[in-house]
Amino acid sequence: MDTVIALALGLIPSLLWLAFFLREDSHPEPRKMIALTYAMGAVSAFVAFFAQYFLNDIVQGIVFELPRLYEENIAPFLSFAFIEEISKFLLVYIVVRKSKYFDEPIDAMIYMITGALGFATVEDVFIALQSGGDVVGTIVLRFIGATLLHALSAGIIGHYWARGIKLGLEGRFVVAGIIVASLVHTLFNILITEFNNFLIYPVVFLILVGFFVLYDFEDLKGFSE
Repeated sequence: MDTVIALALGLIPSLLWLAFFLREDSHPEPRKMIALTYAMGAVSAFVAFFAQYFLNDIVQGIVFELPRLYEENIAPFLSFAFIEEISKFLLVYIVVRKSKYFDEPIDAMIYMITGALGFATVEDVFIALQSGGDVVGTIVLRFIGATLLHALSAGIIGHYWARGIKLGLEGRFVVAGIIVASLVHTLFNILITEFNNFLIYPVVFLILVGFFVLYDFEDLKGFSE
């Protein structure tokens, strides 16, 4: 029974955020496409895990320090964030790029966020199963923290992707979006590590990023007109 509860609780953060962000789409995507993209996002979590596992030794050997900004080597934070962001993008791309339902700029953000929340679901379920006693507290923290981060960073990629398609510079814009999203992801992880007793800092950071992502939605709505 505890396992069933942990599984159920692990699903809640991503599904709530998915319901929230889907409201931004004035022309809702077919449920089958949302479900497929969500599932592929979940698959991307395993892709990212294995990539991180096999590249771990290489990453640990990289020296990439920013003096006076962060006392530890930030290469693992940045490289693992990059692996996760590119994994999410590639799996979503495979599903939606040639789909007839990928037909307006805002779709890029919707599908990227959907896939990212599938990714986050795998993390949330795994952590819920491993959390032991305070499963609810853990899931609440994930809801306002890492789960939202995955959605927002993916939204950034989606925004760049959409603009790249419209401007005929898809590849360049996607790369730029992945870089920006990886930097956001890295900064959040550093804030969590450095201020784990003061979660207000990473939460405020996500709120600020959230405002930009919501603005990006409005920007693409105007961009498609």
